Amino acid sequence: MTSLSQAHELAARRSALLLLLAYPLLAIAGAVTHRQIFALLALALLLTVLLLPRLAARRPLPWAVWLASLSGLLLLSLHGLAGLLLEAVPVLVNAVLACWFGRTLGTSEPLVARFIVAIEGAGRLQLPGVARYARQLTWFWTLLLAAQALLLLVLLLCADHSGLLARFGFAAPVRVPERWAAAWLRLGCYVLLGVAFLLEYGYRRWRLRHLDHPGLREMLLRLALHWPQLVRGNGAVAS
Repeated sequence: MTSLSQAHELAARRSALLLLLAYPLLAIAGAVTHRQIFALLALALLLTVLLLPRLAARRPLPWAVWLASLSGLLLLSLHGLAGLLLEAVPVLVNAVLACWFGRTLGTSEPLVARFIVAIEGAGRLQLPGVARYARQLTWFWTLLLAAQALLLLVLLLCADHSGLLARFGFAAPVRVPERWAAAWLRLGCYVLLGVAFLLEYGYRRWRLRHLDHPGLREMLLRLALHWPQLVRGNGAVAS
């Protein structure tokens, strides 16, 4: 029974990773077409990804929360607010991730060290240069995500016509051209993180070139399978 439940959990994690890859596509489609259905589907997909491991356990409470949340999203879409909520999601996601990375910097196990242990094993941290790089990279993602969250919040509030301040009749302290705000909120924020991830992956392979590295696909798959370790910690010590 235990092995069966573990198999269901692993399948749920794989499915969550595949679903998550579709989220930015739906978000961009909603921004380009200005159709609420894409914004609604993107939000529903994100909610499903977050709850999928619990839904796979077939417990009644997660299913009730999921259905109630979907009903709430549908109600918001009927009032034309799904697009606005979708635009606010990147602000929240970047802020939460920045806090997640940042709060581990005060511990002996920065978040990137947890990634390394989950993907490549605890012995990897003992290799020359790895633990130090893990802490430096945790700082990098903390600062990048925090700066992005702040920028997105300013754009969401201060865009010329679609900004929240303009919608509610307030003067914005900083006037941001509509097209630049929309481009970054709907596309640029996703592109930046993707480019940063790929550039860091290439830089890591060069800087730690004395070590073997898993391929990009294998790394993402291992990460999806072992993500609970990132929340709980691995007990690895990164000095």
